[in-house]
Parts: sequence; structure tokens; C-alpha cells
Amino acid sequence: MEAVVALLGLIVGRYVRTLAACFVPNPPDTREEARAALDAVLRTVPVPRWPPAVEVATAAVAALVAWRAGPPYVYFALAGTALALIDWRTARLPDVITLPSYPILALTLLPTGELPRALLGALALAAAYAVLWFARPEAMGLGDVKLAGLIGMAAAAMSWQTWVVAAVGGQLSGALYAIVLLLTRRATRDTQFPFGPFMLLGAFTALCLGQ
Repeated sequence: MEAVVALLGLIVGRYVRTLAACFVPNPPDTREEARAALDAVLRTVPVPRWPPAVEVATAAVAALVAWRAGPPYVYFALAGTALALIDWRTARLPDVITLPSYPILALTLLPTGELPRALLGALALAAAYAVLWFARPEAMGLGDVKLAGLIGMAAAAMSWQTWVVAAVGGQLSGALYAIVLLLTRRATRDTQFPFGPFMLLGAFTALCLGQ
């Protein structure tokens, strides 16, 4: 099964590469940007491009999550990889990907039998990040709050322990990265960087450790 998911990841990774190239840091019109991204995806031939770094990374994340957490979490792995790459490149988490992922993820988590707990986990983690955003809006965007809901949903569907690991893991990995930047003098205390990839790193780690 993991081999099939890895192959799927290679194919989806080609679309992830296309999506990442379509989004920019400050688009003049987000709706037009979304339409252009959809058009680009529809015209994409699902064959990896060289070097296939994005495709291989997407396949690896999807296969690892499928192996450790199970098939219901594959969509989260694929969408999360796309969001991590886009956020890293643009410091944005586009609503056109994040918001539709809520109902899609809920549907894929139905086989777990834990959808009520998943929805509660989504609400709880989104609320926690909303408090952080309200306290320091210059350090965190609303996109992170919306992403937190997806992470909370996926993690809580497995267990509350997984939810805690995902929540703490995202904060810890982001803090460690900031410390490395400070120690290497590549940033100051006021330097901002995309936090979504670290939130997702914590989530993927939690899902892989949760079984």
C-alpha cells in the first residue's frame, strides 16, 4: 500500500510544484491568482520534472504518513506538503487550498470513526492559535490560524496525545529554527519567517509517532 501511495505522491508532487509556482507573496487579486493556479494545474502533465525534489519529498511524506498513520491521513499529508512549500516560498497560506481542505479532510477521516473528536481538535487548536495571533498579529498570520484547524483535526482524529505532540512540536521546531538563525547571525530577534512549514513538520512527526 505504501508503494502505491508513494507513486501517488510522485504524481501529486508534480501538481504541488505547479501550485507553488503560481502563488506570489503579495498578489494584486487573490481570485485571479486562484483561477490562474487552477488553469495551470489543469494543464499540467503529471510527469516529474528534473530535479524532482518536490515530487520526491511529496511522495516520501505521503508514504511515511500512510505507513505510520494509515490511508485516512494521506490527503492531509499531500495538502500539507503543498501548503508548506507555498508558505516557505511566499509567506502565505492561500485560502483557496486551506479552506476547501476542511470538508475534504473531514470526509477522509470518516473511516477512523473519530470525526467528532477530530472536529473538536480542529476547534481547539485553531482557537489556541487565534489567541496567539490576537496577542502578536505581527508575528503570526490568520493563515496560520486556519492551518492550525486542519492540523488539530488530523492529529485529534488519532488521539489527544497526538494532538498535544503536534501542537507542541510545531512550536518547538519553529523556535529551534529561530535559535539557529540567531546563533548563525542570519537573523535578529525581529526577523519574521514562515511558520506554517514548522507547524506541519510537528504535525507529520506527531502522526508518524502516534501509532
